[in-house]
Amino acid sequence: MSLLDRITANLTLLLRRPPEQQYAALCYRKDGLAGVEVLLLTSRETRRWVIPKGWPMKKKKPHAVAEREAYEEAGVRGKAEKEPLGFFTYLKRLKSGLTVPVRVQVHALAVESMLDEFPEKGSRQLEWVACEEAAKRVRETELRDLILAFSHRFPNPVETKARAVGR
Repeated sequence: MSLLDRITANLTLLLRRPPEQQYAALCYRKDGLAGVEVLLLTSRETRRWVIPKGWPMKKKKPHAVAEREAYEEAGVRGKAEKEPLGFFTYLKRLKSGLTVPVRVQVHALAVESMLDEFPEKGSRQLEWVACEEAAKRVRETELRDLILAFSHRFPNPVETKARAVGR
């Protein structure tokens, strides 16, 4: 298949079908000095910064899928919120070479523990970062906006302390 044929097939597929659905966890922890941090990990294929996400699972609700993916990909245990934070879209390259649009429903997940052993250990790099840093690292604009909006849930501890002292 020529490059032009592949582009035409991808474009036709993009225009014809609704986006695929995935569920994701925005894993976070509260740090007394840093405020809130989120967990980013690298994708296995492209090594770009992402959050744990995966395809729907039979008999599992979206927030439960997000919890499962956080465990499998990052060794994280915690409770995901039932209501989604929001959504972002991206283009997923399938093994066949086709690219399909994917809509990702994101659930905030308060991390309770991190395990030493988990299914995808060693295949990804994990890093806890401030929300502002996470927003700089992710490629998807909608995900960047979700992370920044999420950060507003938590007051900056330095600013809060400064306001309290200044009263």
